[in-house]
Amino acid sequence: MSFARVRALVVVGVLAVAAIVFVIVALVRDKQADVGNGANCPDGAPLADMQLPDDPAEVTLKVLNGTNRAGLADGVSNEFKNRRFTIQTPGKSKTKFKGVAEIRFGPDAVGKAQLVQAYFLAQAEMEYNAKRKGAVVEIVIGSQFQQLATTTEVNQSLVEIGEPDLPAGACVKPITKKPEDD
Repeated sequence: MSFARVRALVVVGVLAVAAIVFVIVALVRDKQADVGNGANCPDGAPLADMQLPDDPAEVTLKVLNGTNRAGLADGVSNEFKNRRFTIQTPGKSKTKFKGVAEIRFGPDAVGKAQLVQAYFLAQAEMEYNAKRKGAVVEIVIGSQFQQLATTTEVNQSLVEIGEPDLPAGACVKPITKKPEDD
């Protein structure tokens, strides 16, 4: 074996050992190990469910009419029901809304609200309330509402708006495995 070949094998061996040592040190000194499960969360901070639902049936909606148009909340509720969402009895909003829609949600529905926003092509206003309990997403339909997005438009909108943003003051809720994930 020539000297050049021996030298090349030594250099490759040293680089491989250095890479292994670097990876082990990085794993041992990792300070972010518990970030995803809420371990570093301050006391009293809400745990936000950031997971996008796999099926619209996992999302419960309450649609409110924020306009003077009679039956608007009923019509939108039926459209969401036809798209397999779980629907509560529609109602009338106490205040009028001038935009397309306002999506109101709490920490238990951050990912679900993101999915609902895609049905309005990201034109709906997101209204997060840290004190809101439960996973029900409330939608106030406004005067600029025309129609819900098609399935293709929803998929494109989901790609465009991306993953849900963690609300200010909240921590990520640990992801629980579903029985079918085993």
